[in-house]
Amino acid sequence: MPTPRADPRSGILSVSIRKGLSSSEHAFELNVEFTAPSGFTILFGPSGAGKTTLLDCVAGLSVPNAGKIAAPERVFFDAQAGVNTAVAKRQVGYVLQDLALFPHLSAGQNVEYGLAHLPRAERRRRADAMLREMRIEHLRTHTPGQISGGERQRVALARALVTDPCVLLLDEPLAALDARTKAKIIDDLRLWNRVHGIPILYVTHSREEVIALGERVLVMEEGHIIAQGTPHEVLSAPRQETVAQLAGFENIFDAVVESVHEDRGTMTCRLKRNQAKTLALLETPLIRAQPGSLLRIGIRAGDILLAIAKPEGISARNLIAGHVISVGLRDMIVSLQVDCGVEMEVHVTLAAKEALKLDRGSAVWLVIKTHSCHLMQS
Repeated sequence: MPTPRADPRSGILSVSIRKGLSSSEHAFELNVEFTAPSGFTILFGPSGAGKTTLLDCVAGLSVPNAGKIAAPERVFFDAQAGVNTAVAKRQVGYVLQDLALFPHLSAGQNVEYGLAHLPRAERRRRADAMLREMRIEHLRTHTPGQISGGERQRVALARALVTDPCVLLLDEPLAALDARTKAKIIDDLRLWNRVHGIPILYVTHSREEVIALGERVLVMEEGHIIAQGTPHEVLSAPRQETVAQLAGFENIFDAVVESVHEDRGTMTCRLKRNQAKTLALLETPLIRAQPGSLLRIGIRAGDILLAIAKPEGISARNLIAGHVISVGLRDMIVSLQVDCGVEMEVHVTLAAKEALKLDRGSAVWLVIKTHSCHLMQS
């Protein structure tokens, strides 16, 4: 396993570790290697992928079997050198989803808790400054039970930040908050980090949060990093099915490459429902694949257009006949299940549903652009 380096001038957290994990249901190995510069690095993936265990290893709450964790100007863990810095000496801020605020202490007392080694006057001064930065100085004497969820979250962040951490770990800290409250807290955290410039590892299951934070994302599955890059790079054209599912591709199908058209930069693929029945042809972008190759094709429900008559004279290359088998409502979006040999989910607006008189049994044509078909490893 390569040995990472920490550059104290650039605020980089380097992690290269292995740790065996097991539960009553399954066992797998956390085996990751990455660097996190100052700013947000998002850990994204399904439950059980190892995201929280990774944070626990950085914080010192869990000990890897091998590898090294190096933060700016210090080494947290080095199996080969026998280094395992105590939790209290790592100077890591950690905010859990349940916040873990002390219910019997006021907001001010909760924030001061991590400063017990300082004189009382200094604790008060630093806590008051952090309460102001988090815009909650007016809540100093309030207990967690007396304030809102967003305010409790700000108290938890203030308690983590007041210790001047060199790394900040956030485990789904905003999951229970509405979008507006969440956005305001993230903006204030960004503002704080412009001054401090530390690496922030941020765990989330929310695709919207990944896109909103907009810096760097690591996608984890079964203890491994399977994709990384900017949210746009990772989520807009996923190459693994797990990433496609996380990125919101509602339709994922098996397909076989029928023919390759290098002159026009496309391929023709045939969808498969099972070994016995082949289905519609789709024109897709060209990748390195030979006729007969097995692929997976992902299509977002919102990228499919519907028509009640076969369209003519349009640029979209894929026109597939089908009929609506179910209609559902998701917020202000209508979700249709369409049988076209395979079942495809299609999203339309309420206005489109009414205008086209779409209902169960309606005959429709699916219109799919070539570049709306994303190809993945089988």
